[in-house]
Amino acid sequence: MPVAKPEVLKWLEVLQQVYAENRQWLTELDSAIGDADHGINMDRGFTAVKAELAAHAPSDIRSAFQSVATILIRHVGGAAGPLYGTFFLRAAAACAGKTEIEAADAVTMLQAGIEGVQQRGKAAAGDKTMLDALLPALDAMRGCVESGCSLTAVLDAGAAAAQAGMMATVPMQARKGRASYLGARSIGHQDPGATSSYLLLKAAADTWRS
Repeated sequence: MPVAKPEVLKWLEVLQQVYAENRQWLTELDSAIGDADHGINMDRGFTAVKAELAAHAPSDIRSAFQSVATILIRHVGGAAGPLYGTFFLRAAAACAGKTEIEAADAVTMLQAGIEGVQQRGKAAAGDKTMLDALLPALDAMRGCVESGCSLTAVLDAGAAAAQAGMMATVPMQARKGRASYLGARSIGHQDPGATSSYLLLKAAADTWRS
């Protein structure tokens, strides 16, 4: 079954809970290869998102995602704010005029968000970034849609692929961001951005389960 604006808003509310619960974990991951603030930033950002959406109810799905983008860019420090902000801004454009999100729409939105992240961050697969979770998720979800899967199955496939991609960052050497300054010392650590991206997709799969 497709999801409408109430389900989208529920997902964004759940994301605040997810990032609050995983704040310490994400911060610990980031302390090994970054600024030790990724969990703090994601928690702060989605707490602000929750407050904004509660205070100013969006008129449709597109405006909800646009609000998320604006808030994240404004409140989230480091690279995460611009990258996740761009992700949601592109997703908003991809669902313009839609009142429901179906399986194919989820793929279109994810692809648009990823393209925005790629253009903003200049990263590619294997650079040990959030894209190492998002790109496998996109491939899995696209294949599932082509097989005629339901939205639930598509999201589950994406979350599973994102989890595998997240784990695959451990042996990688970082080639982008602050982690790249560590060179070979970045090997052996799980990327925090890939982890927060997995959590985002897992939350969608869990929240939109029908």
